[in-house]
Amino acid sequence: MELFRTFLKIGLLSFGGPAAQIALMHRVIVEEKGWLDEKQFLNALSFCMLLPGPEAMQLSTYAGWRLQGVRGGLLAGLLFVLPGALVVLLLAIVYVYIGDTPVINSIFLGIKAAVLVIVLHALERVAKRALDGLFHYLIAAAAFVSIFFLQLPFPVIILVAAAVGAIQARNNGEAAVIKLHQGALRRSLLDAALWLTVWWLPVIALWLLGGSEMLTELALFFSKLAIVTFGGAYAVLAYMAQDVVVQHGWLSTIEMVDGLGLAETTPGPLILVTEFVGFMAAFRDGGLALGVAGAVVVLWVTFVPCFLWIFVGAPYIDWLGAQPRLRGAMSGITAAVVGVILNLSIWFALHVMFGQVNEVNRDPFTFWVPEWSTLDWRVPVLAVLCGWLLLKLDWSVLRVLGVAALAGLLASML
Repeated sequence: MELFRTFLKIGLLSFGGPAAQIALMHRVIVEEKGWLDEKQFLNALSFCMLLPGPEAMQLSTYAGWRLQGVRGGLLAGLLFVLPGALVVLLLAIVYVYIGDTPVINSIFLGIKAAVLVIVLHALERVAKRALDGLFHYLIAAAAFVSIFFLQLPFPVIILVAAAVGAIQARNNGEAAVIKLHQGALRRSLLDAALWLTVWWLPVIALWLLGGSEMLTELALFFSKLAIVTFGGAYAVLAYMAQDVVVQHGWLSTIEMVDGLGLAETTPGPLILVTEFVGFMAAFRDGGLALGVAGAVVVLWVTFVPCFLWIFVGAPYIDWLGAQPRLRGAMSGITAAVVGVILNLSIWFALHVMFGQVNEVNRDPFTFWVPEWSTLDWRVPVLAVLCGWLLLKLDWSVLRVLGVAALAGLLASML
């Protein structure tokens, strides 16, 4: 019962993105409860940062697993996700029915400006952690050029960055010898088989039973996303945003930014923006019932893989941390994520500040050229205000979003 109350509290209070959520978990799990010591917590955090998907949710799942095995991991992970998921779904329903009004549009104008600053702030934090020397800066620059100008697929960029990082790390010493628990491999194989079945059985059933084509498309797209998106929520956004808007046409750019703003204002992992995308895409295809089904499908294929990674990989945390080439590969991936998030920042900024942005192709390059006459002066002004509050005054993300929403309303009245 104490485990349930503690992780429900974490789930309800986990505002402010991964950094704030990890800090909250450290205070509760390490300082207040003493369930993990400092070394265990940091080892688990490093491991979760190596995984695709939301590191804060995976860290919560790992903490529950350490305490009460699979049952504890499921409880901790679900309590971290479900409160925010319910709120995002309710907000998405409100958004599609009453979002297109002057008042709502004005509020979201301020939220969009705040989101630009929040993404740039996340870029700064990730860059400080990821870029250690010229080699990593070159990887980040190459990743940015590859995705922004050459439009190479995100998985290709990640694989190349991992290979380059592993090669560069080959002379960084021998791996430490760490013994694994007897039977760990057999147990991991059984867990992998179980969770792969749990993950893919509903997806295969959707396809075989001839359900909604949209639900099948969402399941496949976000399953792929769950495998390749190393680097946390902003890496997911960087890969997802342009594909969702440009390739699939499920949402407009403005709706994509609105969804990120909604996810920023709710508890739980920022990656819940994927639920908003799933709801909006399915809602357009078949109304409210299909929209809710789309949200559920996306939640399933986004978070079930997180349980797979943790339950299979948790027994190997110490061993993985002792492998130089693996550390090199992951550092290469993390550096590439910086370039990918920079791409996301510029792409968002162009589409939020300008009413029209043209895609210009000059093989093999692609350029995004704004129509300067469509500049909305309110967005850069509000972005400067939000940047001052967030970066200079060190306000919380939630407070900044609240002020941004009010400022957007006032700016529209002017």
